[in-house]
Amino acid sequence: MQQNADSFLRLVKIMDELREQCPWDKKQTIDTLRPLTLEETYELADAITAKDWKGIREELGDLMLHILFYARIGREQNQFMLDEVINGICEKLIFRHPHIYGDVKVADEEEVKKNWEKLKMKEGKKSVLSGVPPSLPAVVKATRIQEKAKQVGFEWDNKEDVWKKVEEEIGELKEAIQAGSQERTEEEFGDVLFSLVNYARFLQVDAEGVLEKTNQKFIHRFQQMETIAAAKGSKLQEMTLAEMDELWNEVKKQKEPS
Repeated sequence: MQQNADSFLRLVKIMDELREQCPWDKKQTIDTLRPLTLEETYELADAITAKDWKGIREELGDLMLHILFYARIGREQNQFMLDEVINGICEKLIFRHPHIYGDVKVADEEEVKKNWEKLKMKEGKKSVLSGVPPSLPAVVKATRIQEKAKQVGFEWDNKEDVWKKVEEEIGELKEAIQAGSQERTEEEFGDVLFSLVNYARFLQVDAEGVLEKTNQKFIHRFQQMETIAAAKGSKLQEMTLAEMDELWNEVKKQKEPS
């Protein structure tokens, strides 16, 4: 514990020195830091997807520095102090875990989640969905919305019923396409995606995570196609679809990178 405390205080000291002495750090504001923080967050997400523990460790450090940077600016603006940030999350965690720090009994993880949402409402939240950040990526947002709705009982009984809903939405999308309505087609396509995300939850699948893995798989295979084509003295844009499909099938037989 003392080692962790010493390391944390060392980083706080370095952050203060940079803010006071470095020309770049002096100029930063919460607005200029925001896009950099988003970038660091996505870099952490990439490292997690790749199971790159060295990368995870590094990106966690970068994010921790950003947290201290915002806290330093908050202090300068007379908005809050670092200890208020830390004690604030400590108090919140204690309040929202009465099964650990109180006498509430819970049977499982689901009861913990339901109690969490009830306690958030007691804190003044007007809607169970108010805690979903507007700027979340759409697939992640859909998952969080559905998870929160579940905590008040707005949930399907089983995955079979959810799949029927997926099929229903696909049928409505086909009807919209046949009717030639672009506006309705877009709406129904969104409904299909939303229902698929819901089905993913019932399968205990991280829709955002698996989609990103598929993205990376496609990138790898496509680049392999480009490499093979170049080795044959050709380019993909010079090949027919049938020829590219043959290359694709060849690449699919190769072992995917871990």
